[in-house]
Amino acid sequence: MAFRVKVSVCLIVFLSLSTAQGVFNYKDALEKSILLFEGQRSGKLPPDQRISWRGNSGLSDGSLANGTGKKQKITITGVSTLPKDEVDLTGGYYDAGDNVKFNFPMAYTTTMLSWNTLEYGKRMGPQLQNARAAIRWATDYFLKCANAAPNKLFVGVGDPNADHKCWERPEDMDTVRSVYYVSPSNPGSDVAGEMAAALAAASLVFRSVDLVYSKKLLGNAVKVFRFAVQYRGSYSDSLGSAACPFYCSYSSYKDELYWGAAWLLRATNDISYLHFINTLGANDVPDLFSWDNKYAGAHILMARISVVGNDNRFDSFRQHAEDFVCKILPNSPYTSTQYTKGGLIYKLPEENLQYVTSITSLLTTYAKYMASKKHTFNCGSLLVSEKTIRILAKRQVDYILGNNPMKMSYMVGYGLNYPRRVHHRGSSLPSLAMHPQSFGCDGGFQPFYYTANANPNILVGAIVGGPNQNDFYPDERTDYSHSEPATYINAAIVGPLAYFDSSNH
Repeated sequence: MAFRVKVSVCLIVFLSLSTAQGVFNYKDALEKSILLFEGQRSGKLPPDQRISWRGNSGLSDGSLANGTGKKQKITITGVSTLPKDEVDLTGGYYDAGDNVKFNFPMAYTTTMLSWNTLEYGKRMGPQLQNARAAIRWATDYFLKCANAAPNKLFVGVGDPNADHKCWERPEDMDTVRSVYYVSPSNPGSDVAGEMAAALAAASLVFRSVDLVYSKKLLGNAVKVFRFAVQYRGSYSDSLGSAACPFYCSYSSYKDELYWGAAWLLRATNDISYLHFINTLGANDVPDLFSWDNKYAGAHILMARISVVGNDNRFDSFRQHAEDFVCKILPNSPYTSTQYTKGGLIYKLPEENLQYVTSITSLLTTYAKYMASKKHTFNCGSLLVSEKTIRILAKRQVDYILGNNPMKMSYMVGYGLNYPRRVHHRGSSLPSLAMHPQSFGCDGGFQPFYYTANANPNILVGAIVGGPNQNDFYPDERTDYSHSEPATYINAAIVGPLAYFDSSNH
């Protein structure tokens, strides 16, 4: 992820072809995309938990924060093992198919889920409540991380190097639950900036339904962002092997400071955040958007004030946003984006669908802004309208749901043909109800990891890493770069699914 190769684009009949090649139930896909988050929950599960093969896990998370720092095993017994004076870091989400809580991608997941809920909540129908619950599961955990100890921001639980040597259910994991934090002497402006963005965005989601909670989120967002700005540095440098190579901050931290400030500006209307952004010189216009690189998302978030609010102070952000779109559109003279023959945006070999869903989320949201003012712009000689962007976005969503050369849905549980051997510990191992005994660290490899059998538990709603550049998906559990799901893939597609469910396009 530290480098990318730009390739020439072979184009392009797919924009005119594909919209008629299948009718998809976006409402069903939307429900499933949010349901995935219940399969990724850490902590004590609530009575209304719908993915029933999951159980309580990580109930002593945080207990090592006040200890000697020595690595020791924590055994989960089904009830909280935290004494009253211990730090409580229970809750939150496992990011993908492992049993680690990485706050950097978790916060991005939360920001994107919050943004999509803000933009499309009125179109979500009964899923709005489920989206709020998914957001709150993360923000409750972030509030603990921000307030557990003075001058410390906790940013993760679980030793990733130990965890990745094991194949066991989260319900009976026995790997060390190391606790990681950033501080004034070991800063992490990237992870702190992203957590501030998540808290600020979520505060807007809850403003109309729980004002007390909304104010609490916003107050903590301001505090965490101040920490990010005052103590500057990358969390990758501070945490070393606990962050890398898993979730290194390859783009450094300027983009997270920009992203966090942009969300605080939207949440507070405090113009000082605009002044701060202007001091950053954050003018990068990449042709991707992800948990690591936030520039494109920040540009589009700020461009809203120019397009919808008609405020010319934000015109430069609008220009950056439109430059980004010009790099994505396949028939733009400025495109730098590769597409597969089947029409899928193809950015990087590992977990490519994370880029597809994140970029598609930006496309539908900017199309929504454009439509509200009948705004158009040009990529060279190409006139770009809201419809231009919408057609491309819909093509990506439909590809994921089954309009692709494999005729496969890349969302687990959606349609009849979907991945059966996803790279996910809890899904691939028998549940506690079926096998009450613990497997131990390496007890799940044989026969469950290496078997060609389908996973016993269906992780409904999970979107996997996706096909390769040739539109081929092998459906092999051991091929994690294609078969592993992740929360941030799902968080980004929630908005596009709601958008297309409610439109008649």
